[in-house]
Amino acid sequence: MSASVAQTTVDSLRALPGDAVRQVLWRFSSRFDLAMLVQSVRAVARGPVARLVAQGARLTHEWTPEKNELLREFDHSGITAAYMDPEAGGYLEGPKNLALALIAFELAWVDAGAATGSLAGCLALSPIHERGTPEQRSRYMALAAPGGPDEPKRGSFALTEPIPFAGVETGLLSGKVRIAEWPDGGEPLLEVSKRGRFITNMGFANFVTAAVDSDDPRIQGSLMVILEETDPGIFDRGTPTRKLVHQLSSTSDPVFQLKVPASRIVGGYRVENGVILPRYSHGEIIEAVFRRTRVTVALMTSAKLLSAVEPLIRYHRDRFRGSGAVSPGSPRFELGLQQKEDVVHRLLDIWATGEASASLGFQAARLFDELDPIEKRKDEVLEAAGVSGSMAAFKFLKRKQGDAIAALKTGAGDPVLQYLILDAQANVHCPACKLWNTGHGANTMREAVSLMGGYGITEDCPGFLGYKWMDAQLEATYEGPEAVQRRQLTVTMTNEIFLEQFRLWIGEMRKIASRRPGAGACTLASAMELWLWTLNYLQRIKLFQGSRQAVTFPLADALCWLLASRAQILDVEELREKGPDNPGAAEGLEATVQFLTDLCHIQAARAAGEVNRVCSELVFGHRAHPSWEGAGHSCYQEEELIGIESVVPGASGFTSDFVYEDGRVPDKAGPCVDMSGLADFNRLSTKVHGCMSGFMIAKNRAAQALQKVMIPAALDYPA
Repeated sequence: MSASVAQTTVDSLRALPGDAVRQVLWRFSSRFDLAMLVQSVRAVARGPVARLVAQGARLTHEWTPEKNELLREFDHSGITAAYMDPEAGGYLEGPKNLALALIAFELAWVDAGAATGSLAGCLALSPIHERGTPEQRSRYMALAAPGGPDEPKRGSFALTEPIPFAGVETGLLSGKVRIAEWPDGGEPLLEVSKRGRFITNMGFANFVTAAVDSDDPRIQGSLMVILEETDPGIFDRGTPTRKLVHQLSSTSDPVFQLKVPASRIVGGYRVENGVILPRYSHGEIIEAVFRRTRVTVALMTSAKLLSAVEPLIRYHRDRFRGSGAVSPGSPRFELGLQQKEDVVHRLLDIWATGEASASLGFQAARLFDELDPIEKRKDEVLEAAGVSGSMAAFKFLKRKQGDAIAALKTGAGDPVLQYLILDAQANVHCPACKLWNTGHGANTMREAVSLMGGYGITEDCPGFLGYKWMDAQLEATYEGPEAVQRRQLTVTMTNEIFLEQFRLWIGEMRKIASRRPGAGACTLASAMELWLWTLNYLQRIKLFQGSRQAVTFPLADALCWLLASRAQILDVEELREKGPDNPGAAEGLEATVQFLTDLCHIQAARAAGEVNRVCSELVFGHRAHPSWEGAGHSCYQEEELIGIESVVPGASGFTSDFVYEDGRVPDKAGPCVDMSGLADFNRLSTKVHGCMSGFMIAKNRAAQALQKVMIPAALDYPA
């Protein structure tokens, strides 16, 4: 073997990363409550949920009694109460973003429909939890909490409508609200008309948080309102949606025509000059809700990718066993398809994508856990300063941006500055993980299914990979399809606070690269520099504009690759530093860290290649190629080159474009493109190419480890 592809000798990976390793990677090794929650959720996922799938429950879109039993399993295991605060019947103190992310991940490891059904109840409560009045929070959180004498009330979130298709535009509402009665000195009674589309949990929901628009001059704007099944009027659960995916969740198209008191307006209201002014529009509420819940959906696809690794290894190794021509102990018997480089290398790409997407998703969940209490402190500061109303708050925070940028380097003690810094990150990471995890993740799941051959699209495929591939297509559209996430990133990734953090992250990757040359951090830092240069260039030449989505959207996609790779590298660095102190993770740690580091290098190189492609297309794709007929090209004439060559021998080798004495030109489209002003881009692009050095060495080393890693004798849930 040549020196250029020599392999570093290390202990081989012994087993797939276990719970102790994952707890360190995703920063909850000190949270005993979360570790127990994971085990409880896993018992439901790989027990009742897996049995339902194996028994064919996904083959009907009806909400059956067998599926309904999952709700009680969720109650008994603590899944339902995980969203509640302790005073409302829950058991987890503080923010719940990481807890809900872990629940979604564990359930989606087996079936995303079950995860969706669980999360939809939290989604119904989220508008009330985030923006409801104290009375609304107290009532509905208590009603939904299990453990009382009655079965908990189930909620549903009714946002989208048939106008004409599901989830196309959350800003347009055909649902209407008007005043039915307004007694003198009494509370107004509202009449709510709403037709929902693709609404989860409607097969059993007892209450609904619905988005509607005013159809009455005495009500201003849009709002969200709480509807109960016992309200007078029509509470029609609707026809079950004939979906092909997520069949363990209940989805239908409901119809509501109900009369409810105005106190059901989420967040409350005030009356001015005989007009009801809701405290929050429906847009303000869903912005607060979706910026958190998109993260859990993103992690559902991550779980699919990582759950595919073990079934694929088993399938590849067992591929030829049972044939009389393949004797035990032979390479063909022991490795099967894993003898082939293509198989192991493609599986490594799937695994690396799963690790990066999980790292990005859990990083976003932890970020929101950090942001939530600081956001409340920020609100207190603004209230004390007499700042009220969304526009006044916006102007106040805008004036603080410069201070926040300065505080990035010095450390911010002021809660307002802390909020601005974390909020700038969260506003990018939330759409980024939703976009990349579900979009690129769905494409990568196709690779996983293809590596199963024809077995991948059968009902009894180990790991339910065919179902997971189909489910991923829906997750890519949940809570806003890819275009919505890209549009949000177009705005948030140009925030100067975020960009200053991004510059600091480049330095962070350089420091890691100096300590860990094989971690891919150097490759990633170079790609980050190229992305930042391209953004600045496109802004300078006025190409980066909201309407130019062929420019802004690809650049948003490229940023997602960078953020995912960075999160993955940071997680492995955490394991490298903290793993030795964790008894459960310490055994075989060196080999595990080496393998995960190689996956980082693989993913960083793929991210760098993607960024280089996108940036090159955007920078050069908008420059017209010169032609021989065009005026102003500065090509040498043949006789000029002859004269120069007579004075400086060899000088003609520095130009490729010249016109022959008889007027002929070289056989190509025209003179080479003028590179003036692009020297820095070309330098950075070339640097990215060079920084990919060693990534295939890492991939070959990881491939050898993959051939040797031990896996359990069978999956721990039924096929």
